[in-house]
Amino acid sequence: MSANDQLVRDVADQQVLDDEEVEQEEIMEIDKLATCGINVADILKLKAAGIQTIRGVQMTTIRNLSKIKGMSDAKVEKIKEAAAKLLPNGFLTGSEVSIKRRHIFKLSTGSKEFDKILNGGIESSSITEAFGEFRTGKTQLAHTLCVVAQLPVSQGGAAGRVIFIDTEGTFRDDRIASIAQRFNLEPDSVLENIAIARAYNCEHQMDLITEVGARMVEGGYRLIIVDSIMALYRVDYSGRGELAERQQKLGQMLAKLTKLAEEFNVAVFITNQMTADPGASLTFVQDPKKPIGGHVLAHASTTRLYLRKGRGESRICKIWDSPSVPEAEAMYAISEGGIIDSKDG
Repeated sequence: MSANDQLVRDVADQQVLDDEEVEQEEIMEIDKLATCGINVADILKLKAAGIQTIRGVQMTTIRNLSKIKGMSDAKVEKIKEAAAKLLPNGFLTGSEVSIKRRHIFKLSTGSKEFDKILNGGIESSSITEAFGEFRTGKTQLAHTLCVVAQLPVSQGGAAGRVIFIDTEGTFRDDRIASIAQRFNLEPDSVLENIAIARAYNCEHQMDLITEVGARMVEGGYRLIIVDSIMALYRVDYSGRGELAERQQKLGQMLAKLTKLAEEFNVAVFITNQMTADPGASLTFVQDPKKPIGGHVLAHASTTRLYLRKGRGESRICKIWDSPSVPEAEAMYAISEGGIIDSKDG
């Protein structure tokens, strides 16, 4: 069989997906380093630092590995060499990338019109950010995704568990229960599949995201939610004097989320707040508000969604930025069962 025939066959094989479960790439756990002569004690140190897979080692710089207590330059170099031997990480052809992207899945938002502009829903292996004013449905969308992620693929889900990092105290079990009933799911079972952590400051938030890596190795998780991403940073850092430090810490946290999304092929959904833009009036901008977080957050988010209020009870989502879908708008509404299509649309 020629290389081209094999490639065609691989593509065909990848097109056959289990209807009940998302097909995942095999994750090579960090314990495999022991087969290359790496000390078990050093492997445990890597795990304690939140590095759980061989891919995670490759995603971490030598400088950051050297910061781990007990890691000498010689040990780090040996670990890097072992990781490269176990999992080659170089150039791929476009066809090979296409095959790898067949593992990508999409989660429905609960609204057909909303899903339509997203070309199917919230995408895995990337960060999707939803920003807007209060009462636009950011947290309600997060709650809806908590339930939808547990549905089978045929219903727009991923048959998996969810991690919810709550920075504002907005998680409500009764909302999960009412949304679960809409999709004919048992509320208690749905809640059991959601791991919730309340973050109280940005350092705690970072620690929780580091801990997520260990949970991911257990398998079964398909969605990570942070509601909201910037709330604690706005409290812990104030004024222009602390802005540079804030943005640096924010960038490090977003880099961890990006690595988790790609390393474990999970969808990452974050919500964000807005602030008034004093300079907007000088340029005659119609909407003088902008999402907080600056360019650091803007570049980290693969897809950015701007949520705003519409007529009556309707809400409007606009694709603010995305590498895969064009700028578009969709109307939706908030109901007892979560996000639904707007009757005004």
